Amino acid sequence: MVTHGSQYKGETTSPLGQRRRQRPQPRSVSAPRLFWNGPAGQGARSALVPGLPVFWGAQAAQALVAVAERPWKRSQERMPPALERAEGCWAWVVLLAAVVAQGLTLGFPTCIGIFFTELQREFQANNSETSWFPSILTAMLHAGGPLCSILVGRFGCRATVMVGGVLASLGMVASSFCRTLGQLYLTAGFFTGLGLCFSFQSTITVLGFYFTRRRALANAVASVGVSLGITLWPLLARHLLEELGWRGTFLVFGGVFLHCCVCGAILRPVAPSVAPAPREGPSVPSKTPAPGCLAACGRAILRHLAFDILWHNAGYRVFTLGVTWMILGFPLPQVFLVPFAMRHGIDEHKAALLISIIGFSNIFLRPMAGLVAGRQNFARYRKYLFSLAVLLNGLTNLVCAVSANFRVLVVYCLVYSVSMSVVGALFFQVLMDVVPMDRFSRALGLCTILESISILISPPMAGLVLDNTDSNFSYVFYMSSFFLVSAALFMGGGFCALQKKERQGRPAKAEAAVPESAPLRALGREDTGSPEKRPCTEEIMYVTSV
Repeated sequence: MVTHGSQYKGETTSPLGQRRRQRPQPRSVSAPRLFWNGPAGQGARSALVPGLPVFWGAQAAQALVAVAERPWKRSQERMPPALERAEGCWAWVVLLAAVVAQGLTLGFPTCIGIFFTELQREFQANNSETSWFPSILTAMLHAGGPLCSILVGRFGCRATVMVGGVLASLGMVASSFCRTLGQLYLTAGFFTGLGLCFSFQSTITVLGFYFTRRRALANAVASVGVSLGITLWPLLARHLLEELGWRGTFLVFGGVFLHCCVCGAILRPVAPSVAPAPREGPSVPSKTPAPGCLAACGRAILRHLAFDILWHNAGYRVFTLGVTWMILGFPLPQVFLVPFAMRHGIDEHKAALLISIIGFSNIFLRPMAGLVAGRQNFARYRKYLFSLAVLLNGLTNLVCAVSANFRVLVVYCLVYSVSMSVVGALFFQVLMDVVPMDRFSRALGLCTILESISILISPPMAGLVLDNTDSNFSYVFYMSSFFLVSAALFMGGGFCALQKKERQGRPAKAEAAVPESAPLRALGREDTGSPEKRPCTEEIMYVTSV
């Protein structure tokens, strides 16, 4: 018989008076009993819901807890991420995100020249001291390459882009409260530049995995974002500076940089190419002692800075050294063109319009340059086209040293944008041509950190020249032309020498391969009917060809 009550609930009494425990029956949550026959449950009502029995309230609470625990338990189970296919439909969405990200990052330093005179008045600084702000910002935009490659390898491109957007936003917001130039160097220079570097280089890296056949076109279209940024940033900065001042403008810029997080959220992982993994034997214990902390740090730095590629790859060495020398003169017109025009009596709005003309022209010229460079007929000549564009850019800067008329400066901006668009469209493509794609992130990191040294030196050096020459901007454009022309001649001559050396090495390799293949052919004719010797012959020929 069943004994009712809370004390003997779920127990039965045998005829001998002994109680034995029954297996507890699972309680149904969907159909709870409205009345409880035990003495403790009769007449009891819930304190939370009047008129509801206590037992029913307990059953409902258990059901709610069980439902609430289901999403938590499911979130603890690590699901494999959804992988996108290269050259698929989502690749074009990623390309659009790369366009926006490059416009937000690489296009931003061009508008710093608009704040040059305002910052001089605010902090009572000379040209050299004020020039450190754009130089630190642009230098960190390139110097964070090794750290960015480490973050990309550890957390992926998506997380790195989003972290960069947050860091750039915080730096600009903090810079709006700065009282000294030193604080501006740290906030808007260091932190904002580092955040822009994370967002910019991660989007460039992910394009190499999403696009294989149309990589040149993808890089050219992505560089259109730089043109859009160069066009829109000066106009936005000029308008906000008149309405809000430079502090309010920097505060608004902090909110604009948060859009990098949206671009980063679009970068889904790419499915790797399916390749059989090589089987490795059991690892042999090393007899050498474990390296110390300094040795481990040194190896990590060497691994992420790609010094081994710089040492063994001659094409990468010529490209990196030439670009590092080129950057000493390349950013000077973008920084000093607006102050140069304003000093010669040109209106502030017209002076800011000059930078926008360069950006607007690049919108159409960069895709055209990418389409031309992406053709198979021009694949062998990309390096020379890049050198020729650098040479044209250096010769164009001599125009500003001759005349400061507004119409002449407009023509200068149009010609300057042609060379600038070719340089921007071919920069990453040439780097991908001289370096394998699996080492591109490391190679880009070392190249950009060497560029950052040049960028850090170039504007303050030009500002020092202005202070010592009574603000004569002609010397700045002379200096820019010298670095660009010499870098173009170095890269063009270096690539020609490497190509000539490669052509001379091909006949020697072919002659050396003939004596090696003769014994193999004799070995193959020795016993054509034996199946055991054929695999050996094929294996030797394969290794020799490699």
